[in-house]
Amino acid sequence: MRMGKKTGLRTVSRRMFLQKTGAVAGTLGLAPAIGAPFVSRALADTKTLKIIQWSHFVPAYDTWIDGFVHEWGKKNGIDATIDHIPHLELPARAAAEVSARAGHDIFGFNGSGGPHLFEKSTMDMTPLVEELEKKYGKVSKIGQQVAYDTTTKKWVAFPDYYIDFPVLYRKDLWDEIGMKPDTWDDVRKGGAKLKAKGHPVGIGLGHSVDPNNSYNSMLWSYGASYCDDTGKKVTLDSKETLEVVKFVKALYTEAETPEVLSWDDSSNNRFLASGRGSMIHNPISAYRTIQKSNPALADKIFVLKTPAGPVRRLAAGAPNSYIIWDFAKNKEAATAFLKDYCAHWKDAFIAATGYNHPLFPNLVPKPMPIFSDDPTSHPSDKLKVLETADDWCVVFGYPGPASPAADEVANNFIIPDMMAKAATGKMTPEEAVKWATQEVEGIYKKWAGRT
Repeated sequence: MRMGKKTGLRTVSRRMFLQKTGAVAGTLGLAPAIGAPFVSRALADTKTLKIIQWSHFVPAYDTWIDGFVHEWGKKNGIDATIDHIPHLELPARAAAEVSARAGHDIFGFNGSGGPHLFEKSTMDMTPLVEELEKKYGKVSKIGQQVAYDTTTKKWVAFPDYYIDFPVLYRKDLWDEIGMKPDTWDDVRKGGAKLKAKGHPVGIGLGHSVDPNNSYNSMLWSYGASYCDDTGKKVTLDSKETLEVVKFVKALYTEAETPEVLSWDDSSNNRFLASGRGSMIHNPISAYRTIQKSNPALADKIFVLKTPAGPVRRLAAGAPNSYIIWDFAKNKEAATAFLKDYCAHWKDAFIAATGYNHPLFPNLVPKPMPIFSDDPTSHPSDKLKVLETADDWCVVFGYPGPASPAADEVANNFIIPDMMAKAATGKMTPEEAVKWATQEVEGIYKKWAGRT
C-alpha cells in the first residue's frame, strides 16, 4: 500500500492560504481507527482500490482521510490509494476518465458539476444507500438533492456531505453602526456605512465556487430561480430575478470594491483575515484559519445564518458525493470502503472541524460536537447556529431536483456572470437577465433532448 499522493497541475489557492496560516484546528494527528475491518477473500484478490477527490480546504481532513484509506487498505490486504486534485479540476478529470473508461474506482465530487452529469457512467448506488439508511436514518432532503435521480428513482452517488454558506462578520464593527447582517438588505445598507469607514463587505464576482453559492442564495431568497419545481422549465426571466440583479449592482457599488471581480475562493478569506473586511458569505474555513493566525481577530468574528431576502432565507450549499464508475475494476472493494467510511463519519466530521455537514441524520446526532461546544471559540457556542443549516441550505437546481442541466449551469458560472455584467455596467440589469436566460435555456434544452 502507498500513501495518497497529492496531484494536480496547480495549487488550490484557498488551501494554500490555509496551509500557510496553519488552519488545522487541533485535529492533526487524529489517528484513524478502523474497528472490525471488513475482510473479504474476493477483495484481497483484486488487490487495488483507487480513490480521487478534491484537496480539502481544511488540510487536517486530508490528513485524516489519507490515514483512513491507508489503514483500511492495510487491514483488508488491498493496495488502497487516494489522490487529491484542485476542486475546479474535478469536472474535467471526471470527463477524461469517462472518455477513457479508466482511472479511479471511487470519484469524489465537490461543489457543482456533480454526479448527475455523469450518471450514465456510474454504478447504481441504491442498494448501498438503502443499507446505510437502515443504520443511519433516511437521507436528508438536501442529501437527496445531492445524489438521488428523481427520474430514474436511483441513487447515482453516495451522499457524503454538504458545505454550508453562513455569514462571517465582524461583530465589533457592525455593533458600532447598530446593525447586523441578518438580511441581504442589511448587508447592503450596513456594508455601505462600513465601507465609508474603511471596512467594505466582500462577495466575489469571479469564476469560482463561492460566487455560485452566494448569488444562487440571493436568487432564492428573493423568490427567483433558474428553473421551476419540476426541474424542467426555465424561470430565470422574472421580475424577481431583475430585482436581485439590481440589488447586486447596488451592493457592488455601495458596499464593495472592484477587487471582488477577480477574486478566487481564497480571496475573501484573506480579505477577512486582513482586518479590513467587515463581512463575507463563506464556510467557516475562513474563521478557522484566522483562529490560528490571529486569535484576537477571530474572537471578533461571529457567525449568522445566511441572510434572509424578501421571500425566504436560503443558501446554496456545496454538494459533495462519491460515485463508483461502472468501469471501476474493483466495485466490491469500493462499496465495502464506503460502508466502513460511513461507520467512521463522526471522526471525519471532527477532522474537518465542522466544515462537512452530514447527510444521514444519525451519523452525528444533535447536539453536534464542535457546534454545540467548541472550546476554541469564544463564546464556545459561537458555531451552534450551524446545527440548523439543514433548514436553510439546498443545492443547485432548487426548487426542482438536482439535474445534469442544473449542474452545467453552475459549472458555466452563468449566474455570477449575470450579476457581474450588470454590476460593472457592461449590460443593463434587464440585458443581463435576458443574456443569462438564453444561456440557461440552451443548456436545459440540450439536456431535455438527451433524456
